[in-house]
Amino acid sequence: MSENTKIGYARVSTEDQNLARQLEELDKLNLKKVFTDKSSGKDTNREGFQQMMDYVREGDELYVLSMDRLARSTLDLLAVTQTLKDKGVGVHFLKENVHIVPHGKESAMSDLLLAMLGAVAQFERSLIRERQAQGIALAKKRGVYKGRKPISEAVIKKAQEMIAQGVPKTKVAKKVGISRNTLYNRLSLKA
Repeated sequence: MSENTKIGYARVSTEDQNLARQLEELDKLNLKKVFTDKSSGKDTNREGFQQMMDYVREGDELYVLSMDRLARSTLDLLAVTQTLKDKGVGVHFLKENVHIVPHGKESAMSDLLLAMLGAVAQFERSLIRERQAQGIALAKKRGVYKGRKPISEAVIKKAQEMIAQGVPKTKVAKKVGISRNTLYNRLSLKA
């Protein structure tokens, strides 16, 4: 078994969001290394997440501010934590005050607790999305919902010029003030 190494993982859903609050909490734990992502938790195809999964070894302890930062659905949460447990890695969810242990009697209890809390978190996210959709529908009815502003062709043209000059698409998106996903979507429509 290797020496116990404390590692952190933080994630926000978009480039516009700030990791500072999570990093500040993780910084209090004197971690050896912290991996970060600024991307949706809809799947595990995230650069920082993949690097973290490659990095952790048996005996390591992973610290995450909350369950929804590691995975967005209960199924993903259970799969990710099982993979970590199989590697012999313990997982700490700070907000929920849950420690998932990789081996021993406590492992079964932590699995049960994780499944219940993960299901509650997923249910909560569903309720939030439902309330948001209801709020948008009411705002549309009142005529006060405008939606997102359309992206002008001039912005897309500028982005295409920058890409042609070799500027990375992530930097282009930031420079012209749109998300990476929007840029990729608009470029694929043009192709």
